[in-house]
Amino acid sequence: MYDLLVVGAGPYGLSVAAHAAAAGLTLRVFGRPMASWRDNMPGGMFLKSEPWASNLSDPEGRLRLDAYCATRGVTARHGEPIPVEMFADYGLWFARHAVPAVDERTVTRIAARPGGFEAVTADGETVRARTVALAVGVMPFVEIPAPLRGLSPALVSHSSHHGDLDRFRGRDVTVIGGGQAALETAALLAEQGSRVRVLARAERLHWNDVPPAWERPWWQSARTPHSGLGCGWRNWFYAERPGLYRLLPEPTRARIAGTALGPAGAWWVRDRVEGSVEVRLDHEVTAARAVSGGVRLEMAGAESFETEHVIAATGFRATRDRLTLLSGELRGSLATVPDGSPAVGRDFESSRPGLFLAGLVTAAGFGPAMRFVYGAAFTAGTLVRGVRRRLHTGVPVGAIPAPAPDRLGAAQTVRH
Repeated sequence: MYDLLVVGAGPYGLSVAAHAAAAGLTLRVFGRPMASWRDNMPGGMFLKSEPWASNLSDPEGRLRLDAYCATRGVTARHGEPIPVEMFADYGLWFARHAVPAVDERTVTRIAARPGGFEAVTADGETVRARTVALAVGVMPFVEIPAPLRGLSPALVSHSSHHGDLDRFRGRDVTVIGGGQAALETAALLAEQGSRVRVLARAERLHWNDVPPAWERPWWQSARTPHSGLGCGWRNWFYAERPGLYRLLPEPTRARIAGTALGPAGAWWVRDRVEGSVEVRLDHEVTAARAVSGGVRLEMAGAESFETEHVIAATGFRATRDRLTLLSGELRGSLATVPDGSPAVGRDFESSRPGLFLAGLVTAAGFGPAMRFVYGAAFTAGTLVRGVRRRLHTGVPVGAIPAPAPDRLGAAQTVRH
C-alpha cells in the first residue's frame, strides 16, 4: 500500500508529486503528463499568465519555466507570452526531473477501503494507497449552456475539446463566450480562413491591460504591485495569500468567486479580434436545434440565425457530482459548499479523511488562484504537509467523520 496516490499529471498533479517525492513518501502517479495542454489546445495559443507566474512547483524552486526555456536557448521575459506548446514541453521536462515515473494509464474508479483507498485502472489493475490526491484539472467540469446540451458533438463542442481547428477551415463557426478562450479561439479561426463570429452576453468586451514594466518606480509598485494574477492589491491577496482567503466569510468568498477575474481577453489578442472577427454583444442563446447543414440559434431579443458549428467557450463548473471517477458512496459522502464544489480544509483535505483535492475544484475554498497554474505552488506544499499529518494521526483513513469547523471552515458553509 502506497502512502499517496496522485491522480492527474497536469501542473497541479506534477507539483504535488514533486513535493511528495521530496518528502520521502511512497508514491504512485497516474495520468498522461500535461494531457489537456498537449491534446486540448490548438497550436498557436499562448499562455495568458506571465512566464514568471507559470511555474510548476518543486520544493527547491529550481525547475522553473525560465530554467527550462534557458535549456532551449529562449529567454522567458516579462510581458512576452509563452506558446502553449512550449509550456506543455516544460511540464514534461519537469516531470522527468522531479517526479517518479508517471503511469500514463487512466484511473477509472476510486473507492474507500479499510485503511485507505483503492484505485482501478482502465485495464483492470487495482492499486491501494493510504491517501489520494485528486488533481484532475478542468476537463471533468466542462460547462456547455443548457440550450446546446442536447445537440450532437458534430454540431456543438466545447473550446477545450479541440487540439486543432483545421476541420473548421472555410466553414461558418459561432463561438459563444466573452473570455480569453472564446476570443483567442475566434482569432485563430479567422486567421485560418473560417467565417467566425463571437456571441457574448455582456454589453461590452473586457481586455486586460498591457502589464507595466517589471522594473518601475517604487511608488508605482506600492500602488499596484505585480502578482501572479495581475497587478493590484486585490489580485496580490488572491495570488499570495490563499490560506488567509479561506478564512473569509463564506458569503464574501462566494461573491468574489462570482466576480473576481471575470471574462477578459489578453492584451496581445485584442488586435487579432478587432476588425477581424464579428462580435455580437448582449446576445444570449435561448434555444438551439439541428437543421440541414448546421444549427439554428435562437436569441433573446435578437433575430435567430444558422451556423455550421458552435464552439462553447463557456468555462467550467467544478461540482462534486462531476467527480464521476469516485465511487458513488465516496462521492456522495463528501461535504459541499453552496456552489456544489467539495468542501476542503486548511490542507486541501476533503471531508473524507485521506482524500485530498487540488486545482479548480478547490477555488471556492482557496480563491481565484486555484483557477490558474500559479496556485500550484501553494497547493503542493500545503497539501503534502496535510498528507504527512494525516499519515501520522490516529484517525482512520477513509472513515466518515462529522464535519469539523477547524478542518472544513465555518459549519454553516457545509452541507451534505
